[in-house]
Amino acid sequence: MVAFNILVLVCLAYVALLFLVAFLVERRAEAARIGWLRSSVIYTLSLSIYCTAWTFYGAVGYAVRSGLEFLTIYLGPTIVFVGWWWVLRKMVRIGRIHRVTSIADLISARYGKSNLLGVIVTVLAVVGITPYIALQLQSVTLSFAVFAAETPEWAPADVNATAVWVAGGLALFTILFGTRNLDSNEQHHGVVIAIAVEAVVKLIALLAVGVFVVWAIGGGPLEMARRIEASALSDWSPAPGRWAALTFLSGAAILTLPRMFQVMVVENSDERHLATASWAFPLYLFLMSLFVIPIAVVGLEVLPEGTNPDLFVLTLPLALDRGGLAMLAFLGGFSSATSMVIVAAIALSTMVSNHIVMPLWLSLARRQGGAGDVRRLVLLARRVSIAAVLALGYAYYRITGGSEALASIGLIAFLGLAQILPALIGGIFWRGATRVGAAAGLGVGFLLWLYTLFLPSFGPDVVFSAALLADGPAGLGWLRPRALLGLDGLDPLLHAMFWSLSLNATAFFLVSIFSFPSPIERVQGAQFVNVFDLDAGARSWSQSAAEAEDLLVMAQRILGPDAAQSFFQAEAEAQGKGGLLPDTTPEFLGRLERQLAGSVGSATAHAMVGQIVGGALVSVEDLMAVANETAQIMEYSSQLEAKSEELTRTARQLREANEKLTELSVQKDAFLSQISHELRTPMTSIRAFSEILRDGAATDDEARLKFAGIIHEEAIRLTRLLDDLLDLSVLEHGQVQLDHETVNVRSLLDRALMASASAPGREFVIDRDPATENVLVTTDPGRLAQVFINVISNARKYCDAPQPRLSIRVRERRGQVRVDFTDNGSGIPKKSQALIFEKFARLTDTTKAGGAGLGLAICREIMRKLGGEITYVPGQGGASFRVSLPARAASHRRAEAR
Repeated sequence: MVAFNILVLVCLAYVALLFLVAFLVERRAEAARIGWLRSSVIYTLSLSIYCTAWTFYGAVGYAVRSGLEFLTIYLGPTIVFVGWWWVLRKMVRIGRIHRVTSIADLISARYGKSNLLGVIVTVLAVVGITPYIALQLQSVTLSFAVFAAETPEWAPADVNATAVWVAGGLALFTILFGTRNLDSNEQHHGVVIAIAVEAVVKLIALLAVGVFVVWAIGGGPLEMARRIEASALSDWSPAPGRWAALTFLSGAAILTLPRMFQVMVVENSDERHLATASWAFPLYLFLMSLFVIPIAVVGLEVLPEGTNPDLFVLTLPLALDRGGLAMLAFLGGFSSATSMVIVAAIALSTMVSNHIVMPLWLSLARRQGGAGDVRRLVLLARRVSIAAVLALGYAYYRITGGSEALASIGLIAFLGLAQILPALIGGIFWRGATRVGAAAGLGVGFLLWLYTLFLPSFGPDVVFSAALLADGPAGLGWLRPRALLGLDGLDPLLHAMFWSLSLNATAFFLVSIFSFPSPIERVQGAQFVNVFDLDAGARSWSQSAAEAEDLLVMAQRILGPDAAQSFFQAEAEAQGKGGLLPDTTPEFLGRLERQLAGSVGSATAHAMVGQIVGGALVSVEDLMAVANETAQIMEYSSQLEAKSEELTRTARQLREANEKLTELSVQKDAFLSQISHELRTPMTSIRAFSEILRDGAATDDEARLKFAGIIHEEAIRLTRLLDDLLDLSVLEHGQVQLDHETVNVRSLLDRALMASASAPGREFVIDRDPATENVLVTTDPGRLAQVFINVISNARKYCDAPQPRLSIRVRERRGQVRVDFTDNGSGIPKKSQALIFEKFARLTDTTKAGGAGLGLAICREIMRKLGGEITYVPGQGGASFRVSLPARAASHRRAEAR
């Protein structure tokens, strides 16, 4: 006997273990140490969320009621993975290239990035999956009730209240590890590993119960075979039509269930994992189904008549006083239920935020002409959606009271989500499929599924009255939900499946035939259907005059400052414009859209880019490419475009280099003039006043001291200039020696601020975050402090804000220590940003602020010697400089707070 309180403690410990595993994996992922986390084994185990509590517990009950028909639930996925893995590979390739975040996003992106289709699929998924979540809550509640019945003194007053705690705990776990950040790839490594752990637990649990039943009770395989032959289950005879229909339905579920799409497509990091999963996942399903019949037969023999067969996996060990095995079986069922709920909630929350919340926000922002923090909005929307989905599941469970509606809700949900299948398969294989056709098919299928199966499943007088179910609306018998158009005598599931899927596919095909796709639909259709032939960067934007800085500001709100700036910097370098912003070419806009799509979905990303870019979105070349039906011509055209773009880029680089050389020549002349001036002025003063002192023209001590002081100051000024020139020469010729030691960044910043306090310029406010500055780095502290002093002094000199302010931020990200200095002035003009680190560059009048314009050139050379870099970061409002140290220089350890 297992006490109920012990069960609760074990359950809590198991949940704590899952939290710990997910937390540690997330930390590894943030540190970019994710090698084995992306293995094919982990990928295959994550697919096990197909096996929910309905499968773990319900397969045995299904076998008791319907014989071998339970095998169809395993046979459908096996056929898909063994025989249709090429369809899965195409879906994974499309998902990777187009940064698809959900099945609603894939349908939306395929049909011209139509958000209407995304909304339809999202609503369908929420309606179909919410009762399925209720089924998982019921299974956990029933398993708790089994143990509570064994120890009444520890049992809660209302066992059904357990569902509240389970739903709350699952919501908390999903929010913590499913919405920690907004990743452009929408991959949740912590959740996936937790799902993999649960997959192992439920497989071991079911196999352990099966081995116990066959060898400890059944007398071995041969005796067990005789028992099966003598049982009532051996009299079962298959119904070919229902067998084929259920096999098809379970196969369709693998492709259309949001949770399966999440782990199979969105979480996939390498499509080669499908090769392993094509045999390993069917093997997993085989092992899960191996002992279903023996458990069913022995349960019918051993347990009292009337025992719920859905719980034989749990009640058999308890009845035979195998408490440890019963506890393992409970954890297996608990894992089956929770893994499904977690991934389904993540998938649904992504769909709701990307296709309902974000479009509404975009519409509101467009009318008001403003924009807020999109990242925070999306994360909040997803967290609220997760809580809402779990609340809906619990509400459905309490309303139905664990009625018979939940017993078959698994197949009901399968059929509901199967309505996506025609639009999905047609979209990735038929270029003639249109947005209007997909909407028509989805709408017809969804409404027929609701009318013929889902709403009647609540029973009479809950949603539909008993009279309507028996006689049809207004007594029209041919409209009876379960005998539509007089088609009577069919199983309710087969009846609903026939009408919903057949009319869905018919509407999709006919409306697509008689409607004409828009240009962008044709472009998207070509890219999806020919995904293995076309380049990932196929064009869908025309040439734009949009400012890259506007796009950067928008991208920072979605991806975050660091990720957006890294992306823009990489694009600029690819265009040969290191240190500047990239040109807004069609290719760049396409890549930016796909990057944003990973966070907010394809339709929303397209709308946000289009809102800034404006104008025609599809070029004439795009339309010609789509109209052309031969892949050879498209590929040849693509090659010509690539060569043309390469020549254009080379010509632009040469033009920019020539302009830069011309500007540097001017700066060099100004520099020589300035150096002559800077040298002549102190030398003239030194000569004049030294001659006065030599000739004895200064008659009193006070005058001699004054003249000597002037000579001393001018000598210091001259020495400083010569030191800068010598320092730059030594750095450029690699003759400098560095003294590396481990130092705290915060102490270097304190030192730099004190040293720069005497620099000319107005007083300004320093905005720091000391908690983030306690970072240890191995570097030359003197040289790094010299860089800090120069940047801070420049801000003090040149910040033109009425109330000057300098923000200093230190971050550890992706193996780098970054120190950002951002003032609130007007910044550096775009045309001058490429020259500020050149040794002949002066952006102001040479008579102002003193110096010869060598400071930033010296800083650049120092950072090169230290193995890092100093860059100007555009798009920050004021002037912003970033000092970065590479991963090998960072200790990755926080200094202890002082």
